[in-house]
Amino acid sequence: MLLIFLEALAALLLLVLIVWWTMFSGRKKGELTPPEQGGEDPTRPPGT
Repeated sequence: MLLIFLEALAALLLLVLIVWWTMFSGRKKGELTPPEQGGEDPTRPPGT
């Protein structure tokens, strides 16, 4: 029973690590930064 619990805990920790890594890797301070004032918005389709 203890072995199953430890294995489930390890799987949960691995899942949390993967989610954290994919959400915050490569971002400054872990947050999205708004576009510069007057800058181009990368989420807006071209020509709008």
